[in-house]
Amino acid sequence: MFGSDKKSPRHGNAVETLVGPRAVIRGDINFSGGLYVEGTIYGKVVADDGSAAVLTLSEDGRIEGEVRAPVVVISGTMTGDVYASERVELAANARVQGNIHYKVVEMAAGAMITGRLIHAEAPLAQLTGPAAESAPAAVPLRGKASKAEAQEA
Repeated sequence: MFGSDKKSPRHGNAVETLVGPRAVIRGDINFSGGLYVEGTIYGKVVADDGSAAVLTLSEDGRIEGEVRAPVVVISGTMTGDVYASERVELAANARVQGNIHYKVVEMAAGAMITGRLIHAEAPLAQLTGPAAESAPAAVPLRGKASKAEAQEA
């Protein structure tokens, strides 16, 4: 079922771990490789350092806690901060309540973020103090956002 021939068409990483639609996990998860979440996780989800990990949150999936991975693909509901060291993808059904720290972001029309998009290379001085509200790398988003709006950030 999870053999090496089963690959995600967009990412090329095999799904090694599946959290099924009726699974509820309370606690932190460390992973490497591909993690596909259809169920619910209450806790941190962290990729092992140096791994080529991909976290995919399905349309019906839910995570309440911090997420740290090189590539994060969100189609479901996320409550907590996201740290994607390489790329974050937000599908049209994505609902994120928290800040998204990214290097590259791809956002479909209809994705909703209540929080900030913060570019990974933004200087820390811009993210603290009175200048934080006007910093170009930290764009507050509320409601629906389009791909064009995300690219302006």
